[in-house]
Amino acid sequence: MFNASAQDAANGKTLFMGKCASCHNVTKKGTGPALGGLEERHKWADHNEILKWAHNPTGYMATDPYTQGLKAEYGSLMQAFPDLTLKEVDDIVAYINVTWNEFKNPKPDAGAGAGAPAATGNSALIFGLISIVLGVVALILMQVNSNLKKMSDDAEGILRPEPVPFYRNKVYIAMIALVFFVIGGYYVSKGAIGLGRQKDYQPVQPIYYSHKVHAGINQINCLYCHGSAWDSKHAAIPSVNICMNCHKAINAYEKGPKLYDEDGKEINGTAEIEKLFAAAGFDPKNPAKWDPSMAKPIEWVKIHNLPDHVYFNHSQHIRAGKVQCQSCHGEITAMDEVKQVADLSMGWCINCHRQTKVDFNYSQGKGNQFYSIYEKFHNDIKSGKMDSVTVENIGGLECQKCHY
Repeated sequence: MFNASAQDAANGKTLFMGKCASCHNVTKKGTGPALGGLEERHKWADHNEILKWAHNPTGYMATDPYTQGLKAEYGSLMQAFPDLTLKEVDDIVAYINVTWNEFKNPKPDAGAGAGAPAATGNSALIFGLISIVLGVVALILMQVNSNLKKMSDDAEGILRPEPVPFYRNKVYIAMIALVFFVIGGYYVSKGAIGLGRQKDYQPVQPIYYSHKVHAGINQINCLYCHGSAWDSKHAAIPSVNICMNCHKAINAYEKGPKLYDEDGKEINGTAEIEKLFAAAGFDPKNPAKWDPSMAKPIEWVKIHNLPDHVYFNHSQHIRAGKVQCQSCHGEITAMDEVKQVADLSMGWCINCHRQTKVDFNYSQGKGNQFYSIYEKFHNDIKSGKMDSVTVENIGGLECQKCHY
């Protein structure tokens, strides 16, 4: 069994988040099996076997009953990673082992002594309520002080004007106005920050299209439909003719799992395919007479939107950065009706740029040539001054990189 170092596990975490996390979790099942304790299962104690499986899942599964069982259980085949190296596999397993051991053997909370109250996530609310209570008490004490002073003056025969009623006291009115101003400003600011964000936005589309069936079960590569994401700024929506490349031969939905919308209503897959045929002007009874030039675009509802002043390039992330689609779009292979998973805020993007390590593997014309021009960083990595390079290091936080 592989012995992990802290550096192995740190690099393994980066690799795991970029390549594995969209489908796997260490401690619980997801689209694929939980990976905790994987070296105790099957042949995975030999990391060369894991590498063979990752390089060519289809070929490996053809002669391996265990992975055939995984395909039958989870309904999908693992994505191939032909560029993965044995060292990277070692690092990923190191991270999995560390995380799995921490999960099985949780460390006691050093800050919690015997009888210490359990921590809650409502501390801000509690402090807010305490502040309000203290404010009310302060107002009451001020009123009591005013009344006592009046009684003292009456007892000593000192004539003073009648005290101003509470509702006409300028000090009290100013304090109340200030409190409302602070509370109102907080909620207005919070609401304004969220303007234009569409997290969990899930519109109803003109045709029920299941990414789970297409990209998940049938393993259709994202770039087959969204090919422009490899070469251009936009991922783009596939034309009707792209859909018809397959559906000229697939006229009915028969063998897939039952489809349901978000309200639990069962969807007739064959009827949805017929909507596609109507847009394409295709008659399945006379396929030879189909004229692709007569196809009409389907009016899909756009889900992911960025402000006009934000520049985002899909090819920069997918091709140069080797970012997986699931990193931004969520577990797309498990979605029937797609929704926006991330809030796509500036803070969300910046945190990703701060944490994401760039694939700097380049040597003698091989590897990721996009970053070959960063000679200083390559030399620093070779000399041991740096162990990795993040997007932040190469200018990923500069304003003009993302804003016009």
